[in-house]
This record gives sequence, structure tokens and C-alpha cells, in this order.
Amino acid sequence: MHWSGDWRARITTADRALRVVRSGQRVYVHNGCAEPLVLVEALTRRGRELEDVEVLHTATMGAADYTRPEFEGHFRHNSLFSGENVRAALRDGRADYTPVFLSELEGLFRSGAVPIDVCLLQCTAPDRCGYMTLGPSIDYSLAAAERAHHVIVEINDQAPHTTGESLLHVSRVDAFVETSHPLAEYPRPEISGVHREIARRIAGLIPDGATLQTGIGAIPQAVLEFLHDHKDLGVHSELVSDGVMDLIESGVINGERKTLHRHKVVAGFALGTRRLFQFIDHNSLFDFHPTAYTNDPFVIAQNDRMVAINAAIEIDLTGQVCSDSMGPTPYSGIGGQVDFIRGAARSKGGVPIIALPSTAKGGTVSRIVPTLQPGAGVVTSRGDVHYVVTEHGVADLHGKTLRQRADALIRLAAPAFREELTAYAIESKLLSRETALVPA
Repeated sequence: MHWSGDWRARITTADRALRVVRSGQRVYVHNGCAEPLVLVEALTRRGRELEDVEVLHTATMGAADYTRPEFEGHFRHNSLFSGENVRAALRDGRADYTPVFLSELEGLFRSGAVPIDVCLLQCTAPDRCGYMTLGPSIDYSLAAAERAHHVIVEINDQAPHTTGESLLHVSRVDAFVETSHPLAEYPRPEISGVHREIARRIAGLIPDGATLQTGIGAIPQAVLEFLHDHKDLGVHSELVSDGVMDLIESGVINGERKTLHRHKVVAGFALGTRRLFQFIDHNSLFDFHPTAYTNDPFVIAQNDRMVAINAAIEIDLTGQVCSDSMGPTPYSGIGGQVDFIRGAARSKGGVPIIALPSTAKGGTVSRIVPTLQPGAGVVTSRGDVHYVVTEHGVADLHGKTLRQRADALIRLAAPAFREELTAYAIESKLLSRETALVPA
């Protein structure tokens, strides 16, 4: 069947398309670098006419003006994983945070536990059979589109055509808005000497033939810079970033020894710059899937030598990891950390890693702490933690007692804080004075 006339009859302007949104509804926004910028701007323009509209998404790269104070009561953002553009609203109580594993997000949509009234997407133009791709972000957006009452698509001729499970048919869409603009970008994070020292230590844990998951942030990106002497690496990750391109072009990432989707780079979305978007465009090396698949721990575990690299905000002396909040204030989200830590732990030869600099705020605050800050969320439990890496060393906590954990983590802390941590460990009976690393 030829679909050109059918879908073109539904082309309209962004402002007309967004008239479908009503007060009290929930609006889902395509995530990451696939954010439909023109549609979001049109939604924001309607703000004064609307009341109590929930805007739902994970991290996006646009301005998120609907979270500004003047729109309080008109819009309320619900963050499934927060980016920098919504943190002020979360801090000030104008937005909500839903802690959820990425592997379980689609289930919330499909079950109706989180119904969606309007779904805003950015896609490529339909092909002759009426299929579009969701560009750089498949993630959970296919499920949102399939369950939403109304679907509006921004067709951006600069969006990359992605391969894999990335197709949406025009018959599912109520309105189209044609645009042409660069995608929102996620710039390469600034990498410090501390990040590189941590990355160097992590690289030493990665065997040839490993399959990699790298989370978001400077440390996971720095690790990629230290892998050019490795051989036959693969990728199975919730996201891919700019850093994978050099390793693919040099032949280090070739998927030769992958035990699942051999020779394919498997991911749920791409988060990076224009160069990455051009690299994945019509590139059959990449196999994009919904995160219900990429982040399923049982799928992840089918990759032998699975290496999961994830960051943390702080970790206490028993091994509890906080990576989504600053005390009670949401900062990012659970994301895929637990999905991949658990998947790698069950992989044959797997290496689950939590990495963090030992200090923050210019060395004035220790990120290895006696106890987590009041209100801080435990994302990865102490039962799930295996390797912990700082610039001062590597510790494997799996199967270790609380005493052994405290001792190992104090060794990973910055020297300036070890005496203080030791004193707490002795007072709380985690350590004895006789066995403590630093006298207290």
C-alpha cells in the first residue's frame, strides 16, 4: 500500500496540533537528543490556557521552559530521570520525580498504571510503506506511542534513520508537523585528571572480548579513551555516546566475541553530538531496541564477560550506593544502573563496577561517607555491589563482611578523610582499633 497521501493529509502546524492537549492530561515527551523541540515550544506557548498538565519524560536536552516558575499550576513535570534543565524545578518542589528502573518503564505504560493522553515524538519521514524511525531514541517511546490516546509526530529531516526495533507506522499518528533543525545535542562531558585515573583503573578490569555498558557522565566516557589497546570488544548498553565511534573505527569494538547479537552494537538510545547522529544514520552495525529489552538483566546476562560501568554520587561504608539524589533532592534517576549491575553480576566472567571520585567540591567533601545523607536514595543495594573504583584504588565488596567493606572503602577514600571515616567505623563497631587502617 502507498501511504504518502494518507499521512500528508494530517500535516499541520505545531500550534494547531497541540490544541488536542487539555487541562488535567498527561503529555509524554520523546527523550534525550530526540526531543521534538518545535512541539515542546508549541506546548509551552499554550501554558496560560491550561491547568494541571503533567509533562512526563526522562532526561531531555532542550530548555524545558514549562518548568519555569511562571508556569506553576499550568504544567507540572514528572521526571523519570532528570537532566540539568529540570533540576531547579525539582529542587524548588515544582516538579515530581518517579524512581523506576529503565527496564520497567515500558511496563508502566503498557499496563495502564501510567496512562498517557498525548505523546510527542520526533521521527524521520515515512518510507514508501508508511514506516518512520524514532531516530536516536527508541528507549520507551515506542510503548508510549502505542498506548497514548493521541500521537503527534515532528518529522525532522535532520533526524538519523536508525536500524533495529525502531519503527513506528503512520497509521498510529494523529498529526504530523514537518520541521528541519539540528537535533538537541549532549556535549562530551569535561574529563579531569581524576576521571582519567579512575578510568585507567577500570580499564585494567576489562578483559579482551568483553561486552561493555557505559552509563552517562565523565568517568564512563573517560574509560573509552583507555581501551584502544584492547581487542574484540562489544557493546550492549542502554545508551551509546560519541566515545564509541573512535573504538569502532579503530576496530577495537567489533563484536567478534559477543555471545548475544554478535557483531552488533546494541543500545536503547544515542546520546551525543551531531557527529554521532551522522554516524548512526542508516548504519546497520547498530541494533536499537526498547530499553525493556536492552536493560532486561536476564538479557544482559547472556553476554559473556559483560562489563557494567556506572557512576555514583556517594557510597557509605557498608556499600550502599546513592546515585540519584543529593540528600532528599532528586538529581538524576535510577536509570539503568541496577539493571546492568545485576545483569553483569550474572554474566559468565561479568564485571559490575561502581565508579566515583573520592571527593567533591574541590576536595572539601568526601564521597565515601559514614552514612548516606538524610533522605538520600539507595539506588544500588550493598548486596548488589561488586567492584568500587576511585582514583585511589579498586575494591571488590561482593561476599565481604561489613568489617571488610569498611576497611576496603576507607582505603579508597581521599587520605584527608580516612581518619574521620575510621573513627566512625570504630565507634559503630564496623572496625576495631587494632585492625583499623588509620589509628583513631
